[in-house]
Amino acid sequence: MDAKARIYVAGHTGMVGSAILRRLQAEGFQTLLTRDRAALDLREQVAVRAFFAAERPEYVFVAAAKVGGIRANDTFGADFIHDNLLIAANVVAAAHETGVKKLLFLGSSCIYPKFAPQPMREESFLDGKLEPTNEPYAVAKIAGITMCRAYRRQYGDDFISAMPTNLYGPWDNFDLENSHVLPALMRRFHEAKQAGLPEVTLWGTGSPRREFLHVDDLADACVRLMERYSGDLCLNVGTGEDLTIAEAAEAVRRVVGYQGAVRWDSSKPDGAPRKLLDVTRLHELGWRHRIGLEEGLRSLYEAFLDGRRRG
Repeated sequence: MDAKARIYVAGHTGMVGSAILRRLQAEGFQTLLTRDRAALDLREQVAVRAFFAAERPEYVFVAAAKVGGIRANDTFGADFIHDNLLIAANVVAAAHETGVKKLLFLGSSCIYPKFAPQPMREESFLDGKLEPTNEPYAVAKIAGITMCRAYRRQYGDDFISAMPTNLYGPWDNFDLENSHVLPALMRRFHEAKQAGLPEVTLWGTGSPRREFLHVDDLADACVRLMERYSGDLCLNVGTGEDLTIAEAAEAVRRVVGYQGAVRWDSSKPDGAPRKLLDVTRLHELGWRHRIGLEEGLRSLYEAFLDGRRRG
């Protein structure tokens, strides 16, 4: 990408989009196109087509999405599939119509089958049943990835996709009803510490294993993929390392400094038993993550305390 290339970051106000924007700015890209939801609702086809026709972006990062944790996915499935299908369909189609040079669509590791072999390789895509609690969101993301493949095969468009693992970082969502696991744990422990509570009860058994990637590492990987990768496969982006939810909770508890006990409510759902990505292909392209979990959790807590958060 030339330093003066017109680059559109869809979803730049969210955790992922804002990280990609920061990364592009740090690398000296000068013509960065952004619109918040009030200015451009990506669910509206006419508005999206008008924006692309007027602005003519050359490169597009699709980081816009309706996202949430296990409770939000399980509760608001209709909203998740509706909004994410429309975002994917409108943006990918408009990019094709206006001759975008390259587009990167971000999927999610939840698109893999619930019992995919671990670590999950790119070949497991569409190879089994999904985890029921986030099936609507996963189906919408699968549709976006499949659109990129279809436009590549039918028209030769250089549309690629990447599959991030569980993400966290500045501007994460800390709302207890809708957040992902790390910010939810952090807020629970912080509020328990502030209130002097003797114990905190957490969902599930604590036994599922998860992989966590700092959003700044993802942003760096996205820029590298835009520069180095062209292909059909939706490439995994992660650390290649995982730990149990109980171990993650302990790490968050240490960072927050909460001294009370932790109890697990096994009547609540665990979700998929394990979600670890095989990142061999990403490593072969010369990219590896740089931010360790403890360092990343400290930066997440700093973001929480100084207001760089949602919820």
